[in-house]
Amino acid sequence: MSDPGQPATWTVLTIVLLLLVSCAAKKEFKDEFDGEKTWMEQLTQLPAYPDLRNLIEFDAGPTTDYSHAIDPSSITIGRDGVIRYTLVTRSSAGAMNISYEGIRCITNERKLYAIGRDDHTWVEPRLSEWQSLDFVRQFYAQRELSKNLFCPHKQIVNSREEAISVLKKGIHPDIYR
Repeated sequence: MSDPGQPATWTVLTIVLLLLVSCAAKKEFKDEFDGEKTWMEQLTQLPAYPDLRNLIEFDAGPTTDYSHAIDPSSITIGRDGVIRYTLVTRSSAGAMNISYEGIRCITNERKLYAIGRDDHTWVEPRLSEWQSLDFVRQFYAQRELSKNLFCPHKQIVNSREEAISVLKKGIHPDIYR
């Protein structure tokens, strides 16, 4: 004699099993096509040491008494969404710092790749990791480059030529849209 509750039990188990399989399939499908794939930074090749006669100066705002300039020949836009450039900073007393850096526009972060030495060579910095431009006070130049020049609305410029044009104008035209 069969139990009258047995078909209902099998039906419930079948439905639960189908739901579990369906959920697993949906997760796999979502993961396969999810836009949040792990970001991979590309390997970076250091540029030639900058020729100080070819720099393009830009204004980093009234809160700093340093002058800032970019070596246009060093600007690269990577497939990883990072714009890299050589930054030359001079104090009012004449001291000069040269660095090769990158800005990841979508996250508003910067990274120091190399520091220029007096003998026109590059040296690796002690700390080379992505740092937010939102909270570090001394990144005046990098914030200006990110917000108003190279990354308006967190969108990277399209080419080296566009980056150079924006530097020469002093502001990206998309800032006001």
